[in-house]
Amino acid sequence: MANGMGSFYVGASGLQNSQNALNTTANNLANVDTKGYVRQQVLFEEKNYNTIDKSSYYSYQQVGLGVTIGDVVHSRDIFLDRYYRDAAGRQAFYQASYASVMEVEDLFQELEGETYQDCLEEFWVAFEEMAKLPDDPVRQNQLVLKSTLFVDRAQSIYNSLKEYQKSMNVQINDTVERINELGKQINELNLKIMKIEAGGKETAMTLRDQRDSAIDELSTLAKIETKETQNGIMKVKIEGVLFVDETRVNKMGLRQDEITDFLTPYWPHLSDEEKNKYYEVFRFENGVSTANKTDVGKLKAMLLARGDHFANHNDLKGLNSIQYNIGIGQSVVMNIEAQFDQMIHSVVTAINDLLCPNTTASFVAGGKKYDNVLVWDEKNAAVGTDGVKPGHELFVRRGCERYTEVTADDGTVYYVYNEEDPTDTSKQYMITSLMVNETLLQEEGHLPHILPNGQTDWGMSIKLEELWKIDQLKLSPDDPDGCTFKEYYQRMMDGLADIGATYNNLSESLNGSIDSIENQRQQVIGVSSDEELTNMIKYQNAYNAASRYINVISEMLEHIIMQLGA
Repeated sequence: MANGMGSFYVGASGLQNSQNALNTTANNLANVDTKGYVRQQVLFEEKNYNTIDKSSYYSYQQVGLGVTIGDVVHSRDIFLDRYYRDAAGRQAFYQASYASVMEVEDLFQELEGETYQDCLEEFWVAFEEMAKLPDDPVRQNQLVLKSTLFVDRAQSIYNSLKEYQKSMNVQINDTVERINELGKQINELNLKIMKIEAGGKETAMTLRDQRDSAIDELSTLAKIETKETQNGIMKVKIEGVLFVDETRVNKMGLRQDEITDFLTPYWPHLSDEEKNKYYEVFRFENGVSTANKTDVGKLKAMLLARGDHFANHNDLKGLNSIQYNIGIGQSVVMNIEAQFDQMIHSVVTAINDLLCPNTTASFVAGGKKYDNVLVWDEKNAAVGTDGVKPGHELFVRRGCERYTEVTADDGTVYYVYNEEDPTDTSKQYMITSLMVNETLLQEEGHLPHILPNGQTDWGMSIKLEELWKIDQLKLSPDDPDGCTFKEYYQRMMDGLADIGATYNNLSESLNGSIDSIENQRQQVIGVSSDEELTNMIKYQNAYNAASRYINVISEMLEHIIMQLGA
């Protein structure tokens, strides 16, 4: 024990440091319910010793000066933080994906009772009824009306899907802005923390809590990697690209497509905008999978669900299973757009080809050679009550007639079929360019049903009825078996529901993992009121003990001075 007046230093250090420990404990209790707060733990250590006598060869005579606070620990487990952020990022990805599936299902009104399936059923029944009496004006009128409803509902759903894609731009823009805000916040906190901790005497507890909370939120928006430097700077990477470093934030930019107006995140500092070369934040060439840890972040999920254009049946043509799964198959909205348009395209073309059948012909007209071109099959085709050749198709393309009349050099008149042009949507039987023939809307009797001999074409009616029973469609390259028109729509909606269920199950499973990891984190960083109250009692007793120690020293010195000094 120190001699003389020096003994007061020991007692004073006990008073001072016990008081500081009480203040730390009180701060913990005050923030017991504060989100993101990390508990602080006081670690004591001995103060320096004063050496009095160095004459001894074996040991020095030293006097202790009491106790001091060696450190106030900011309790965190970097491994638990990493596990939590990885799980949170994946959960946000699947939650956003599931939300997109639910939105698409709502557009088809599958959960509200007014399903497109009902519209299809009525459409099919109209053909079955017409097959019974092809020349009945009432049944012909019913068929035209149901065909109009069939097209109008399809266009309404498809346009709603497109509008949903556009609305996702707002969410993507808001998410990118939030990511940039968090980057700016982390950078500012980095600088403040570095200044405070530069002297090595103080830890910026509150600022570190704020920074960790910002990083936790950022991990739900995009895939991140973090690394703290020796001077307290937290470096952050997003998708492998440095986002926050010691000096700045490399903010994300948004590029707008001139045709679709879709927004795509990119890195301005890695792009050459003058040369129209953009380094995009996300690359989807290799698909998305848990094994490759690419299923992370809300922003990526929204971009995948939206896709990069408005899809149609052409997007499914010629794809193998691999191309499909790393391409359009990854996008919920684009995939359903393409599958839906494929169904409409197949139904419409099949019906038109029965009403207005084609055959091949070769001829010369005006010096131009037509070799094996598709022409209207006049010998086997029916016409309407107006007798107009060629017969009227039920569904027409806006801005494109089905046939072009060509007179051959030998005087024969051919009606050459204007084939679909994959590069021109107005020349394709697709949802956006489709309408019911105006001629038939004005007079349903013009629907082809009369053979060249004047008889009713019962054979065509039977074929129209049987059309719904032919296995001629595949939902996707992954679909092993063909299906009928009737089965196609149900398979499409079942497939969408299965995807939604998968996303929902993964999201809920990851929610459980997050809760488990968070419970483990709270055991490290959380404030326990019982534990803190125990500490408070301990430090209060230590304070009282130091106070009594000082009183004893004071009485001892008073006795020495007053009694012995006299």
